[in-house]
Amino acid sequence: MTEAPPLERVLIVDDHGLIRDGLSAILLSSFPDCAIAEAGSFAEALAALEAMPDPDMVLLDLNIPDAQRFSALEQLRADFPSLPVVMVSGSYDRVTVRDALAAGAAGFLPKTLDRATILDAIGQVLMGEIYAPGELQSDPLADEEEEKIRKLIDSLTPQQRVVLGRLVAGRLNKQIAHELDISMTTVKAHVSAILCKLNVFSRTQAVILANRVNFEG
Repeated sequence: MTEAPPLERVLIVDDHGLIRDGLSAILLSSFPDCAIAEAGSFAEALAALEAMPDPDMVLLDLNIPDAQRFSALEQLRADFPSLPVVMVSGSYDRVTVRDALAAGAAGFLPKTLDRATILDAIGQVLMGEIYAPGELQSDPLADEEEEKIRKLIDSLTPQQRVVLGRLVAGRLNKQIAHELDISMTTVKAHVSAILCKLNVFSRTQAVILANRVNFEG
């Protein structure tokens, strides 16, 4: 079995100091000579990378406050194309993992993983592999179903997508009418059209479909 190369320089990007400390402790337990830099924001991460010669890896929080979704990942991949970036997150699902890997992540680490699994994942990435927990790896049949859902949602008009987003957020018709400054009759017409286009029979079913593909409006 090929042994992973040593981890010599790594940047941990997370706005929670406790998470940074925990990841640092895990890494140092296996790579005691590793130089670890930390950043609490994406802006700090960019500055740290400028000061760090040839980092081996970045561990990047999915929900870093001064970035949106995968924007930090995409910028790092553009600015440092040979640098492996591993996404770290406390909340996740298979769609998020798939989208992160599609955006160029070298791996996806749930914060709930134990020490041994995290170190195994780091080793895999160091060897040039891509890591995702087994239960979150792609399922072709599920991916096909989710693609169908996305196409159905794409068939909605812009206003219907806004209304669907409000349904996902738990708004009632009256609240939607007030927030969008439209009549209740118009809201009901939009909801009926959404149910028809998504081929479902209730608001709850529409929300379940939207949540399957992380639609927020």
